Amino acid sequence: MRMDDERESANVDDRRASSGYSGGMPSMGTMMMFWPLIKPLLRSKFGMFIIGAGVVAYMMGYNPLALLGMGGGIASGHVDTVKDEKEAVFIKKVLASTEDVWSKHLRGYRAPIMVLYRGSTRSGCGHASAQMGPFYCPVDQKVYLDLGFFDELAKRHGAPGDFAQAYVLAHEIGHHIQNMQGTLDKVQRMKQGWGGSSRKANALQVRVELQADCYAGVWANLAHRQFHILEPGDVEEALRAASSIGDDTLQKEAGRAVRPDAFTHGSSQQRLEWLKRGLESGDMRQCNTFG
Repeated sequence: MRMDDERESANVDDRRASSGYSGGMPSMGTMMMFWPLIKPLLRSKFGMFIIGAGVVAYMMGYNPLALLGMGGGIASGHVDTVKDEKEAVFIKKVLASTEDVWSKHLRGYRAPIMVLYRGSTRSGCGHASAQMGPFYCPVDQKVYLDLGFFDELAKRHGAPGDFAQAYVLAHEIGHHIQNMQGTLDKVQRMKQGWGGSSRKANALQVRVELQADCYAGVWANLAHRQFHILEPGDVEEALRAASSIGDDTLQKEAGRAVRPDAFTHGSSQQRLEWLKRGLESGDMRQCNTFG
């Protein structure tokens, strides 16, 4: 993507230095939070071994909570700061692009705040952690993003590239647009009216997610017309990312049988098709997944 000359958004709440494992030893509050998990380990030699291994892992720069099944990879306090800052600048520029595009093409558009954090933080929708992936909270109208997700997107899901990263943010901005349009409220009321039918609720949520994919594609189309940001291979990066995080693909990667009734974001083919529809049309009217 050609973003070198683009501006950075000011609508950013950068919590990377104060959230999660931002350096040094965990605070007493953090230790007490995980004490119910640590205490049983003290009762056996194997448990003591896990604790010892956790200490060694932390000293080597790895997240010791991975040993408890609560996240893995490099601890947030030991990130590659140069790479991290480069990605932060890039994603701020993408956010600025969404602001410029949607304020021009969507009457009354109000830009959301993007919260950058490491490991964990608090949101208007409750606790936010890196394991949740990027998400939009309609309560406080903010997008929450741990930049470590981009490493997972590239290494675990085989979808590297800057435009793949841009697509992720644009998808969450799509949810913000749905919130402004009243779509999210309407969907929530319908879910409540079904008395807890997870199958119907999941099917409806898939439509929400696919529309956000389509909106992301519309943004890319309009942004390229306005700023000429796309380079050869960018579209393929986004399509690969959309396909790699389809529910069926994720279920297979987890070693589970594919269950369409459990889908919440859509199949790989569905996500690819709706993103592509937005990319090719540049028209929000083509994004009616509820029709």
